[in-house]
Amino acid sequence: MVNFDNAATTFPKPETVTAAMEEALLKYGGNPGRSGHKLSLQTAEAVYSTRKICADFFGAEPENVVFTLNCTHALNYAIKGAMRENGHIITSDLEHNSVIRPINSLTKNGAEYSIAHVFPDDEKTLCSFEELIRPDTKLIVCTAASNVTGQRLPIEQIAKLCDRKNICFIVDAAQGAGVIPIKIGGGINFICAPGHKGLYGPSGTGILVSDGKYSLKPIIEGGTGSLSMDINQPDFLPDALESGTVNTAGIYALGKGVEFVMQTGLKEIFCHEEMLCQRFLRGLQKIDGTKAYRHKGALYVPIVSFNAEGFSSNELASLLGEEGFCLRGGLHCAGIAHTAIGTAPDGTVRFAPSVFSTAKEVDDLLSCLKKILQKP
Repeated sequence: MVNFDNAATTFPKPETVTAAMEEALLKYGGNPGRSGHKLSLQTAEAVYSTRKICADFFGAEPENVVFTLNCTHALNYAIKGAMRENGHIITSDLEHNSVIRPINSLTKNGAEYSIAHVFPDDEKTLCSFEELIRPDTKLIVCTAASNVTGQRLPIEQIAKLCDRKNICFIVDAAQGAGVIPIKIGGGINFICAPGHKGLYGPSGTGILVSDGKYSLKPIIEGGTGSLSMDINQPDFLPDALESGTVNTAGIYALGKGVEFVMQTGLKEIFCHEEMLCQRFLRGLQKIDGTKAYRHKGALYVPIVSFNAEGFSSNELASLLGEEGFCLRGGLHCAGIAHTAIGTAPDGTVRFAPSVFSTAKEVDDLLSCLKKILQKP
């Protein structure tokens, strides 16, 4: 199978990541932060090594890096934890359900939200956010790049706007982390990222990074290995948001994934993957009846959404799958994004290469697609 569904989960993983999983299971079997014996201390050091690596990668302090199960987990922590009181939230119309569902759930307790339209022009997008700001706006949360089309949002400019207005800003880096530079600070208060996508870590890992300006109300409480005589949850990071035993093997392997990204280079990864996207787009242009969803003038991460006349997105993805190519069809857990680009309720087929994808694999996919569409 040739995996072009890397926007969901990157596969294959670097050899260092798979080796780290095995090493952790064989060597780091203690419970980190729970005991003073050597096995526990060694395991705690292994977890901290990844905390430090992730802090360096996102420009944060190690204590402000919290490990989660995935990006969805991190976003729920950030969104629900930041809204301690009712108020107004702004998001975009290209969001994943991991953003819009937690926001919508807060309305049941009195919060309100507005949705900013994302334009191909960054200045217009910025204005669409700014025009929605109200005196009670407490939070802006948006994706760094759409998981449907790959379109990038001007998060640096939005961050500056939030900084001027003293509004908490959360960035969903699900499709940006490991592909484009995203750093904490400058108005970005929280970054939520999956470990298993562009950071090439294993599934079951995620990261929540804070600049330390805003505290989050925990939505899960329990044992942290600290302040055990106090029945109140600790109010300092990472303990406040890391209740229970962490995924040591996954976290340690995630550290190797982040190291792989840093050693390979964001620019090199982006250029390779975008080269493959451009190759795929040029091939689509030569196949009658296909349509790609990219705007001229807009910036994108390496993702291409497309459709073909006479086929539903799921049907076409299934046919490609039968030929050995993994692409995702449907709504990609982002119904409002598909509504915004006019592809709801059927969705699109999504092409998402990784650093391990090759030009030959793209050419083979195009040949297969052409064969399918030309069948009588």
